[in-house]
Amino acid sequence: MLKFLLRRMGVMLLTALCLTFIVFMLTNLPPNLEKLARTEASSRMSDADVARWLERNGHAQPFWKRYGEWLGAAPGWVHVEDGIATGRCFTGARPAEEVVEGRYCGILQGSWGWSTVFRSNVSAVMGQSLGATGVLMLWVMIVMVPSALLLGVFAGMREGSRTDRTLSTVAIVSTATPEYVSGVILIVLFGSATVGISPILYEWGWISGRTLFMGTSTSATDKITFWNFTLPVLTIALYGMGYIARMTRASMTEVMTAQYIRTARLKGVSFRNVVMKHALRNALIAPFTVIMLQFPWLLNGVVIVETLFNYKGFGWTLVEAASNNDIQLLLACSVVAVVVVLITQLISDVGYVFLNPRIRIS
Repeated sequence: MLKFLLRRMGVMLLTALCLTFIVFMLTNLPPNLEKLARTEASSRMSDADVARWLERNGHAQPFWKRYGEWLGAAPGWVHVEDGIATGRCFTGARPAEEVVEGRYCGILQGSWGWSTVFRSNVSAVMGQSLGATGVLMLWVMIVMVPSALLLGVFAGMREGSRTDRTLSTVAIVSTATPEYVSGVILIVLFGSATVGISPILYEWGWISGRTLFMGTSTSATDKITFWNFTLPVLTIALYGMGYIARMTRASMTEVMTAQYIRTARLKGVSFRNVVMKHALRNALIAPFTVIMLQFPWLLNGVVIVETLFNYKGFGWTLVEAASNNDIQLLLACSVVAVVVVLITQLISDVGYVFLNPRIRIS
């Protein structure tokens, strides 16, 4: 197991290095840098002014040196002009004699750069957005995983029955409906003051406000309540729940037809004990891998949902960074996405080994 972990850690580091290099190369293409210069300085700058701005801000250096500086493997750039210094390792302009050159300030040192959109350190922006998205993902998993497992287990216990067909249809419909469709449907049904069930409930006097749930989750960034957080959680949970339920149903169906299950039934073991003590653990091996793979998917799913509900988390921040050409913030979002994918893959592989004795023994 130790050799397996060390080998996987090495592969993860190499993969992360390659992916960050590709993302850095794509975000630092000349058109993006020129757009950044015109956005930060003046949209009417001449090409010569753009070149001077890029030189003053360290973007005119060779590509490999800029990548090394961002990574933290090379000293940060310093530009001195008329006795005033600007550099990567400090914000603003300072007298040249106060600047110490040769400092390292990349992501390896915990310095993620400066966000041109939020006018703040990228680390502060990412910390706030990841915290908000972490809460959203936590509640999505709390709602999605138990519901999906129950649907899959109940459907797989009696293959071909009416219950199986009904639950399988529900799972297929939820998976076939993308978030931007289900989110709009939920807003229309529960978050609109003119259509849906909210006006009816208001006329009957069952609710005091004009809407049952809030159609926007902006206020949830400061204070989460049941009314402003339910719709985004349900939007993401419904889409992922069907896929997990289908995988659980297929695994449960396969296990229920195994020889040891038939033997247990012939010995007189009750159907409940057969399911709980013999079938359930083996049936959850494949769904466990699928559940772990939901975390990278959630990072992609929250981009749509957080934008739709205006919830200022990781997805909303990623859209803002991409829309406004915030290179440093966009790089940080990419690194976080890569790390989450690699870590969840590692946890999935390790968990699969522990759940499946045959793999552990081999």
